[in-house]
Amino acid sequence: MSIEVNNESGHPVDEAEFAALGRHVLDAMRVHPQAELSILLVDEDVMSELHERWMDEPGPTDVLSFPMDELRPGDDGQVSAAGLLGDVVLCPAVAARQAVAAGHSTAEELLLLTTHGILHLLGYDHAEPEEEKEMFALQRRLLLTFLAGR
Repeated sequence: MSIEVNNESGHPVDEAEFAALGRHVLDAMRVHPQAELSILLVDEDVMSELHERWMDEPGPTDVLSFPMDELRPGDDGQVSAAGLLGDVVLCPAVAARQAVAAGHSTAEELLLLTTHGILHLLGYDHAEPEEEKEMFALQRRLLLTFLAGR
């Protein structure tokens, strides 16, 4: 499994931890071991540009997901097809503000957002209440099992 983590944000993070989280989530979702994932951390200016260009929304956001080969989780004990999963782009500055509001650390918020972004790459969404319930429960379970195994 190829997981590339690039921090262009200026915010110090443990890149190895993000790679480990990516591996954990992809393994748990039975994604092919040769799938490729990129995690990029950027500053608010870059995130604003991406948010406006791709989502037609002003200002920075916390996380964006850019799927490539539209891989889906494996099922019935089988792994998914191999391919490029895509990119998860995070903005630590926005995450830091959200972390204060949520009462936890920026690092925890970034790990949550990374998990959230990977699930979007795998086709999960939260536009409808039932989708949100499923995605957020899965996100919580994946993050908790990752943190428990540290």
